Amino acid sequence: MKRILIPVTNHATLGSTDQANGTYAPELTHALQVFMEHGYNYDITSIHGGQAPLYGTDIDGDEINSRVLGNEEFQNRINNTIPVSDINIDDYDAVFYPGGFGLLSDLASNETVARLSASHYEKGGILAAVCHGPAALLPITLSSGEKLLTTKSVTGFTREEEIDFGTINDIPFLLEESLARNAARYNKVQPWQELVIEDDRVITGQNPASAHAVAVAMIRWLSR
Repeated sequence: MKRILIPVTNHATLGSTDQANGTYAPELTHALQVFMEHGYNYDITSIHGGQAPLYGTDIDGDEINSRVLGNEEFQNRINNTIPVSDINIDDYDAVFYPGGFGLLSDLASNETVARLSASHYEKGGILAAVCHGPAALLPITLSSGEKLLTTKSVTGFTREEEIDFGTINDIPFLLEESLARNAARYNKVQPWQELVIEDDRVITGQNPASAHAVAVAMIRWLSR
């Protein structure tokens, strides 16, 4: 059975504010729904392990979000995430980073998780991320010394979407700018529209609306 590793943030607020944050639940749940429908297993890891903070858990009309959040196995895994120090990356077929503002404060600069992802990618693995998730690709350095993103075309949450969401003044850094400066190419469409970019086993989605499509693209790559 194929297994997907899902690194999530331990950071429970929006930047240095006291606004509750973490991983944005729909980006995790909509991807998990696709993985589970295809019979894939998953593990959830975080830098420190333990309970991982979620927000966006009470969105009206999002039946997939509600259903996955109500799954007992999911609740056990999100409340008892595996410390990254206990992860054997060779056990996994893909790595998926869901978004949420929290990871801008930890996974976006964490070298331990970045090293695992670099090893996974260099052994032929798939790296995927959605919304703010691509921030976790920034610190990934390959064995050649080159940054992963140097040759990659990607997308991620846009400046316009930050403005619409009211977070532009509170985020630790602007993801669009960081990706534009570090990736070979940064891509975007109009705010809140679905966009998925695939570039040699690196799959990225622009925003929450892209989570399902990122997971579908991952399944397609894993089925090759």
